[in-house]
Amino acid sequence: MRFVDECVFRIEAGAGGNGCASFRREAFVPFGGPSGGDGGKGGSVIFVGDEGRTSLLDLKHMRITRAKRGEHGKGSDKYGRSGEDQCIRVPIGTIVKDVETGEVIGEVLAHEEELVAAQGGIGGRGNKHFATPTDRAPKKAEEGTPGVERDVRLELRVMADVGLLGFPNVGKSTFIGAVSRAQPKIADYPFTTLVPQLGVVKLDDWIGAAPGDTFVVADIPGLIRGASEGAGLGARFLRHVDRTRVLLHLITLDPAEDRDPYADYECLRNELAHFDPQLAQRPEIVVLSKCDITEVLEQYEELKAKFEKRGVQVLSLSAATRQGLKEIVQALQNQIRASKEAELTRGESN
Repeated sequence: MRFVDECVFRIEAGAGGNGCASFRREAFVPFGGPSGGDGGKGGSVIFVGDEGRTSLLDLKHMRITRAKRGEHGKGSDKYGRSGEDQCIRVPIGTIVKDVETGEVIGEVLAHEEELVAAQGGIGGRGNKHFATPTDRAPKKAEEGTPGVERDVRLELRVMADVGLLGFPNVGKSTFIGAVSRAQPKIADYPFTTLVPQLGVVKLDDWIGAAPGDTFVVADIPGLIRGASEGAGLGARFLRHVDRTRVLLHLITLDPAEDRDPYADYECLRNELAHFDPQLAQRPEIVVLSKCDITEVLEQYEELKAKFEKRGVQVLSLSAATRQGLKEIVQALQNQIRASKEAELTRGESN
């Protein structure tokens, strides 16, 4: 299924129904009082989180969606029926923005969570609400208010514990396929991953953990220099890292491209800081991949010492032989746990 992480369309909430101006017509009651009912409220446009959806593909070609308007009030104190809400199911992690103002209307972060993006209009009051001691037969009734109408932009940012970063062809897809049951496309040429891929890591497969304990890894498509400014669709890819707790940087040697792992790491850090300074402060783990290749393994100790001078620990990985996977999973779990504890502490202090 094609992955779509952005779309634009118009939403229109229903207007409220008009109130009614009417009077009682009863036998032997020549001067019946006001009996106009209120109009029903208009339906709202509501976005609902759905954990079964992973893309905005179903909404990509939508141009406009409308909620029902409220019915008008009627005589004999009959109120108009409220308009039906228009519910739109979206993937968890969807941000809804107003196109005209750029304002973030809200985010949908949980299954069945609801976000009212366009509020329906209020029904007008019938004339019975306007009766006074000096005006027993008011002919006044209110009109319903219009519903909110706006153009919205939906942006999907994947929800994951770990963001997997690296230049093209460093082995990200191989890694996520090895530690989880994800089945990304793997090939020996760059840019085989064109959309974010999610993999669920079952901890009891790797370390001592209770059955059912997991964390989610997001494989972000390969970044290039200038990604934070949009090169190679980098800006669209980088926003998927926004909600991750830990960053896993994969680096490697590639003699064919004269690649320097340390320079690659510095470049990625600069792109993160340029895109969002807070991302550069996120906990990280650096891993030298493809250590089953002799040339890469021979450089490991030298690279490790170089990174340690700046206070960064480097782990080694061979996804092909599964060497180092257990240590990396354990390190990620430790960082995730520490991040959750820090969030809990901040929440309690607030």
